[in-house]
Formats: sequence, C-alpha cells, structure tokens
Amino acid sequence: MPYIACTICSKEFYIKPSHQRKGWGKYCSVSCRSKSQFKGRLVSCFICGKKVYRSPKALAHSKSNKYFCTKSCQTLWRNQEYVNEKNYNWKNGEHAYRNILKRAGKNPICFICKITDERVLVAHHKNHVRTDNQASNLVWLCRNCHYLVHQDKQLDKIVMEALV
Repeated sequence: MPYIACTICSKEFYIKPSHQRKGWGKYCSVSCRSKSQFKGRLVSCFICGKKVYRSPKALAHSKSNKYFCTKSCQTLWRNQEYVNEKNYNWKNGEHAYRNILKRAGKNPICFICKITDERVLVAHHKNHVRTDNQASNLVWLCRNCHYLVHQDKQLDKIVMEALV
C-alpha cells in the first residue's frame, strides 16, 4: 500500500499503485492541487500597501514595476505621475493657460472691464509669446477686451504698464 507525502502540505495520503505509475498523486486534495497552480507572488500595492497576488505574466508585463490592488489606486498614481510634460497629450502648455491662472490663485475677473463670467474669460499673454506660460505673464481678459488689446496698441501698452 503506497503512502506518499503531499508536495504542498506534507500530509501522508494513500495513492493507487496505477496512479503512482502514471505520475499522478502528488497532492492530497483538490485544495492542495489548486495551491500548486499559483506560481506568482504576493506584492504590495504601490499606493495603499495592501498585499495582492500577481501571476508571473502580470509580473513580467509591468513596465513600471509598480503594482496596484485596484484601478482606483492605479488612477491615483497615474494622476500624480503623468502630468504636464509627461502626459502624451502635452503640447508645450499652449492650451493650459486657464489652468495655470487658476492654480496661481488669480481670480477670474477681466482686468479691464471687471466682468466675472468665466464662460467669456480667456487668458492673455502680456508679452504676446504663447509659449511663455509663467503666471506673471498671464492675465484674465474677457473676449471683447482681449480683441481690443490685440487691435489697439495703446490699450495693450496700458495693460502692460498696469501689470508691471
């Protein structure tokens, strides 16, 4: 009567001689057989530290070598990592003027006519260089005043002098 030790839990169990000849009978139960199929390892979530199992394929295909327990943890990391120049949609900040002004704490009020409706407010570059996106170079103007500043050189000069 062949008794063999389980390769997972080392518990001794009976195996039929015919099964032993075929190479079967390595595990004492279905649960031990299931445990043997897990070849990956436990890794910590990069954001919250929770332990999570990852298969060998998932471990091999990670480009950043950072692992996450849920999509929400992954999104938190991506929103911190891929901003501004690292974002593949980044265009030298040319379309981020409003966000730059808001982050700088400048109230959305037209500098000339004092209108506060954000739907008509745009960011104006004082030195007219679209790639110079310093908060000190940007000012809120309504669409009407923005047009006037670009058409009337005297008004443009007044805005430049008042902001310096």
